[in-house]
Amino acid sequence: MAMDAAASAANEVPAHGKPAAEVLAALGVVRERGLSGSEVHARRRRHGPNRLRRSEARSAWRILFDQFRSVLVGLLAVAAALSFVFGRWLEALAIVAVLVVNGAIGFLSELRAVKSMEALRKLGNVRARVRRDGRVRSVNAEELVPGDVVVLEGGDVVTADIRLLEASKLQADESTLTGESVPVGKSAEVLPAETPLAERRSMLFKGTALTRGAGEGVVVGTGMNTELGRISRLVAEAEDTTTPLEKRLDRLGQRLLWVTLSIAALVAALGLAAGRDWLLTVETAIALAVATVPEGLPIIATLALARGMRRMARRNALVNRLSAVETLGATGTIFTDKTGTLTENRMTLSEIVLPSGVVRVSGEGLESEGSFRREETELALDAEPLLRQALEIGVLCNDASFEEGEAPEGDPLEVALLVAGRKAGIERARLLAELAEEREVAFDPESRMMATVHREDGAHRVAVKGAPEAVLAVSSRVAGEGGEQALDEAGRSEWQERNEEMAGRGLRVLALATRRARSRDVDVYAELTLVGLVGLLDPARADVREAIAGCRRAGIRVVMVTGDQPATARSIARAVGLVDEPDAPVVLGRDLAKADSAAESERLRLFDAPIFARISPEQKLELIAHHQERGAIVAMTGDGVNDAPALKKADIGVAMGKRGTEVARQAADIVLRDDAFATIVTAVQEGRIIFDNIRKFVVYLLSCNVSEILVIGLATAVQAPLPLLPLQILFLNLVTDVFPALALGMGEGSAAVMDEPPRDPRERVLERGHWRAVGGYGLLITAAVLGAMSIALRGLGMSEAEGVTVSFLTLAFAQLWHVFNVRSPGERMLRNDVTRNAWVWAALALCSGLLLSAAFLPGLSDLLQVVPLGAEGWGLVAAMSLAPLVAGQLLAGLRTARRDATR
Repeated sequence: MAMDAAASAANEVPAHGKPAAEVLAALGVVRERGLSGSEVHARRRRHGPNRLRRSEARSAWRILFDQFRSVLVGLLAVAAALSFVFGRWLEALAIVAVLVVNGAIGFLSELRAVKSMEALRKLGNVRARVRRDGRVRSVNAEELVPGDVVVLEGGDVVTADIRLLEASKLQADESTLTGESVPVGKSAEVLPAETPLAERRSMLFKGTALTRGAGEGVVVGTGMNTELGRISRLVAEAEDTTTPLEKRLDRLGQRLLWVTLSIAALVAALGLAAGRDWLLTVETAIALAVATVPEGLPIIATLALARGMRRMARRNALVNRLSAVETLGATGTIFTDKTGTLTENRMTLSEIVLPSGVVRVSGEGLESEGSFRREETELALDAEPLLRQALEIGVLCNDASFEEGEAPEGDPLEVALLVAGRKAGIERARLLAELAEEREVAFDPESRMMATVHREDGAHRVAVKGAPEAVLAVSSRVAGEGGEQALDEAGRSEWQERNEEMAGRGLRVLALATRRARSRDVDVYAELTLVGLVGLLDPARADVREAIAGCRRAGIRVVMVTGDQPATARSIARAVGLVDEPDAPVVLGRDLAKADSAAESERLRLFDAPIFARISPEQKLELIAHHQERGAIVAMTGDGVNDAPALKKADIGVAMGKRGTEVARQAADIVLRDDAFATIVTAVQEGRIIFDNIRKFVVYLLSCNVSEILVIGLATAVQAPLPLLPLQILFLNLVTDVFPALALGMGEGSAAVMDEPPRDPRERVLERGHWRAVGGYGLLITAAVLGAMSIALRGLGMSEAEGVTVSFLTLAFAQLWHVFNVRSPGERMLRNDVTRNAWVWAALALCSGLLLSAAFLPGLSDLLQVVPLGAEGWGLVAAMSLAPLVAGQLLAGLRTARRDATR
């Protein structure tokens, strides 16, 4: 209660208008310790989870209601009403049953898709680093409560309204809240209470992002009690989750609707002109219209996309946007960074180059045991002041944490520096107790350096680490066993040569420097004394070589884009099989800036160079634009906050889940939970499979529907007996249209899907060849059905009722077997992506059981007017229903042989 009263008092003057100490006191929290676990639970019960009120997902009742809103369902209801009026109770009840079953299937399918999407959204929770019980830990952002002390750094997404307690070069992108496109500088100063929102420099707001710097702050508002929450009360946002593919399928369905209604009207007119019973004719026309429109296309497409997303999630690729799944199949170029994607991101400090010589460090990964050797001599740290100084700089100028017995947190490079210090007995916590940190200058991509300032013996020690060329440029002296010496241009060149030699062996190289200063506010990047270079080994991932080879087979170009040195980049590129030659071309960032003409771009091999080094995040945007202008579909990987624009610009933005910033993750279409390049290739493969599966079931559905239209239309045109009765048509719509199509959408895909070039992004779901296949297969099934009926009536002398039963069963089984005709091109006849699909066999078993029930189950057979057939009748059904499958397989074999001959 005391806390609530204090917080209420604090709210009288806004947080930005009070000193940080008063805000902390009002919220009942000590900065150095943070909240206790029990207090967090109490406040969470009081304030609720830290999330905005979400737009409500479609309820089950709404999904069920939507199943009965189509024009065709209305027509079917009219047919049922007419049947009731004219006393045809069985037909009326059967039509109602069809409406119910069809609605139930659509309802369950769509509900499953919605649930799948909701489950996927829960996989991508944002994290925040908070101090609780005196320790910094990572928690789900929804668990934040007022009073939580949050540790901040560039790249974080701000997940609550926060009053800053400390800020070092901190900037925030507040465009989502204020519309200001330029990042805003932040500080911990007290501001007038009436300061406008856009000028509150001591506040961070939920939904914005930190673009650089570091700091700490205390949460003053969560959930709907934030500035973003107040806005969201006024604006109701509804995200359009319909993908372009689903929209294209929906438009296709709408066009087919009117075509089919026109055909149904023509069938009705011809039937009435032929003198048939008008009610039977109207029911047949309406049933034909309902049965032949693939109204389930968008639902099945959503299911296929959602299942593909779940498969990707199980394989460590979390898809943020459903539309990305279909774009993946068209990806032709992958820009990938090096560290953690092509390499293991398992940094080990293996070498330290000092003015006194090279020191080798033993022990790999997170091992705390290791030795320091110069040639064959093990070094004692007490006798090596320069070695100790280098290790201390690496431990001090560091944002990572690695407590004994716990998993490390932070950049793997910085963790490796802590591990190296631990091997020498230098623990960060103990060192900071002696050399208290008073200031931090966060890593800046422009300067490529980081610095910390520490109090030491009444003065201050500056610790700096960064890119060797950057540190060398601001160093005026170099440490030595006999004291510091001036660093001239010849000395810089010598150190630069050492750096290039190390980088050429694939090491990640950092320079370490220091200086003494009287004030904490000294220019940290001036008059530095170079202490040495450290080489960190990050081995190439074992699975990358195979993945890159797979990309080449699939016609996908892989390009390394890294901020590292060209020698290091080239060494790793050779290790993973990206290049073979030791002098492979590398385009540098400084050269890319000169590519302002087509001639210069060609000279730099801008469009076929395999490696780009020393590339800034801004230059990644240029690379993407250059390739997109040439029609390429580009996937780009990134992990930093400055990568966010490039991730948005790329056709597929891929963020790193382990080492990526929250800003990068939210800007990306896909997040890799294992940061592995092979996972990108897996995602591309899944994207191709999903598109192929959708194309398969569209071809299958439409060819089945075309056969039904042709069977009824041709029989009516020549005034032959109707091969199908209304309820038989509706029964087929439930059996053959739904289950096999769903099964095709669940397929594992062709083994050869990555042996084909990328799909043209402008390619429609059905191209001219697919429409020819739809028409051809429809004609084959039609010929088989009408042929079977003709043989039954004229060749075998069967009654009209028996002839209709033969045509009904022939059409039903022919449509079931037709599922095997939609195998991928080039696949074997007996062993292919359809025959390997367990869902297809389950669907065939279920549908065959339903059809046999229609033939033999009393009541159902009477309702559908299916009469008993003898051995001759069933032999005719078997032979004629298999005929389209045999013909289809022969045609597929001819197409494959012709395609192989032209290769």
